[in-house]
Amino acid sequence: MKARIKTGDDVIVLSGKNKGQIGRVESVMPKEGKVKVKDVNVSKRHMKPRKQGEKGVIVEITKPIPMSAVALVHDGKATRVRFEMIDSRKVRVSVKSGKEI
Repeated sequence: MKARIKTGDDVIVLSGKNKGQIGRVESVMPKEGKVKVKDVNVSKRHMKPRKQGEKGVIVEITKPIPMSAVALVHDGKATRVRFEMIDSRKVRVSVKSGKEI
């Protein structure tokens, strides 16, 4: 799947239990078609102690969500993205506003 979303973009979740939440993309996995969004789809994992005398801890892990379940936020609204050639360079353009992202 062509990744129209890049690391550092602000996105809004379109479906699932986190619908409506806005967050920043931490990482993109184009082969799996998934993205990790900061503070979205966080689960807790109980970790055993590694050495004797240590205590177990509860760690919060951000799990990936499908790319199709998020949309790029531009000018405060969700938008789709298309590619255009401007001055012999390929740029992302917002479908709603027509502005370069």
